[in-house]
Amino acid sequence: MAVLARARCDDLERAWDNLAIQPQFDWLRRPETGLVLVRGRAGGTGALFNLGEVTMTRCAVRLADGMTGFAFVLGRDQRHAELAAVFDALLQGTDDSASGVLRFVTEFGIAQSARREIKSRKAASTKVHFFAMARGMSPE
Repeated sequence: MAVLARARCDDLERAWDNLAIQPQFDWLRRPETGLVLVRGRAGGTGALFNLGEVTMTRCAVRLADGMTGFAFVLGRDQRHAELAAVFDALLQGTDDSASGVLRFVTEFGIAQSARREIKSRKAASTKVHFFAMARGMSPE
């Protein structure tokens, strides 16, 4: 679900268009947007604190075969939540559509990891070693 929630809506639309059969579904919960509280930890491991609120959209669907899918995505994109919920429901099945969706989700996950790695490298290249600067020594 995390990969579907972080996927770009355009990628989900493309995957939807590439499905052999686009499934029919009923709404259990239509997409609705609200706020959720985000918590953080001081220093990443310390005491919890309330960081603030973010906008989130959620929905739930049931496919004709009875499989249920849920989605919680950051932001207000209701179509993103809808597609993520349908793909989540498709992943619950054991037929060919589940393996096709799993292939798309795997591709999305690989692309997300690559983007995260690039961001991490950019951030690491700007790291300043204050201790080394104060002593006039190299960080190693």
